[in-house]
Amino acid sequence: MPRDGTATRERILDEAQRLVLERGFSATTVDAVLAAAGTSKGAFFHHFPSKDQLGHALVERYAQADLAYQEQFMAAAEAASDDPAEQLVTFVSLFEEAADELVTEQSGCLYVSFVYEKQLVDDGTHSLIVDAVIAARERFAQKLEAAIAIHPPGVPVDVTSLADLVFTTFEGGFILARTLRDPSLLRGQLTHLRRYLELLF
Repeated sequence: MPRDGTATRERILDEAQRLVLERGFSATTVDAVLAAAGTSKGAFFHHFPSKDQLGHALVERYAQADLAYQEQFMAAAEAASDDPAEQLVTFVSLFEEAADELVTEQSGCLYVSFVYEKQLVDDGTHSLIVDAVIAARERFAQKLEAAIAIHPPGVPVDVTSLADLVFTTFEGGFILARTLRDPSLLRGQLTHLRRYLELLF
């Protein structure tokens, strides 16, 4: 009976992600991943012919999960109201409520871990990060444009820049909370963002 290698592959990815968030990609050796995952070199290279391909798979999985999580919260916000401005506020509010759970010892931004070591990351992996960031920007920008059409702000608004502010508040909040080991810091940043959106619209 053939063995299902899916569980082994996921275990390798789980442990590799944990190590990369702790140490960075360059300092995460294949041997360290093998030891943490409790698997052999043969099994590792069966799934990932090189460390670069492991990195690519890590970012691809992380990007898919990150965008899916955003969509889950946005869908809940859209179900609560037809008003795009209220949807944005609710979206941020839902993350506020979940902030303490989201910030754990192993939480962090995998994008940052790879971008800081761009010289060691292949172009394909870097492109995945760029695509994920642009997808988030466009999703927020579409919602902001819809909100502005209904509730014109009293000040000029650069939609793309504001969409980037939403993204960077989330990412920066995670980094701040994890660095200082204080989950309330993420919640505080999201509260500021929510209040800004409430004032804007």
